[in-house]
Amino acid sequence: MKLDNPFLTRGYAGPEYFCDRVAETSALVSAMSNGRDVTLVAPRRYGKTGLILNTFKKLGEDYVTVYLDILAIDDLTTFVQAFSSAVLGTLDSTAERVGRKIVSFFKSCRPTMTPQNDGSVSFSFDISPTQAKSTLKDTFDYIASRKQKIVIAIDEFQQIREFPEKGVEAYLRSYIQFVPNAHFIFAGSKKHMMDEMFVSSQGPFYQSTQLMSLDVISADSYSKFAKGFFSAARRRFSPTAFAYLYQRFEGVTWYVQSVLNRVWSHGEGLESNEQIDRTVSELVDESGLFYHDLLRSQTDAEQSLLKAIGREGVVGAISAGDFIRRHRLPAASTIRSAAAKLQNRDIIYRTEKGFIVYDRFFGLWLAGL
Repeated sequence: MKLDNPFLTRGYAGPEYFCDRVAETSALVSAMSNGRDVTLVAPRRYGKTGLILNTFKKLGEDYVTVYLDILAIDDLTTFVQAFSSAVLGTLDSTAERVGRKIVSFFKSCRPTMTPQNDGSVSFSFDISPTQAKSTLKDTFDYIASRKQKIVIAIDEFQQIREFPEKGVEAYLRSYIQFVPNAHFIFAGSKKHMMDEMFVSSQGPFYQSTQLMSLDVISADSYSKFAKGFFSAARRRFSPTAFAYLYQRFEGVTWYVQSVLNRVWSHGEGLESNEQIDRTVSELVDESGLFYHDLLRSQTDAEQSLLKAIGREGVVGAISAGDFIRRHRLPAASTIRSAAAKLQNRDIIYRTEKGFIVYDRFFGLWLAGL
């Protein structure tokens, strides 16, 4: 299906609308085809989800593929409900076949099956916390019983470390090693937490996966991708303007896509730096009320720190005396504490250059205060 706007800001619409990532897709396809689980790490908005779904597309019909984002899940019971529902809905095509198999595998609970109009079956689980571990084991037993080759991607995987239950990583690792027909992509955005799980010798997943990080798409590849759509629609495309856009957001996919999407929606070509600035201001202003509420929901010290980072763009030393004096911030110990809390809530992020506001549009809004 041809899209009215080729610059997606969410979802995946096929290889035609997916920019580059040829090497990364090839690496994931090779890993899955050769029986290697993968740990994929990149900040949010770099395009992890699109890469995973593009890999699923390349794997083709020989594989059953499952994608699950667990960012909003906060305990083991909810995770098991979501994981089991996602997995079971992909492994059989008719309610009758599924029903027979569920009776033999799910002893601790009975999932509710709902046939869909397309002939598939959706599942829901209503389990108590005491049933979570046994239901998870039943699900992995069910996966192991299937003849299909299965690839399961769990996005924002570091979230399991936030669950109140202890030892979730160990449970998963113990089950995963006994499902030879299924391979996993563990994707995450918090590098330090993913490192603790997969790189540290203390973690249950230590040396159990192929490690892979995701960088931004190259400027040349991204420019060619964007130019193709503008040229096909006989709209002007300025490589200089694109380079300005790319550099302004350091190539981070979601922000580049958002600006291109908005320019396209106006029926315009990509023409000048001034046009880029106007479009960015439009996007930032639209979220102004949300950003106002977000700022006011922080403590006084956190608000002051956010404003200071927003004004500077990137801060190498968050507790440096000159930075604190320049912005009249509280004591260094207070700023370190505020920074840790903001970082934990994904409001600020530490790059190789220093601290930035995670949401670049929020950072621009703060800079204008």
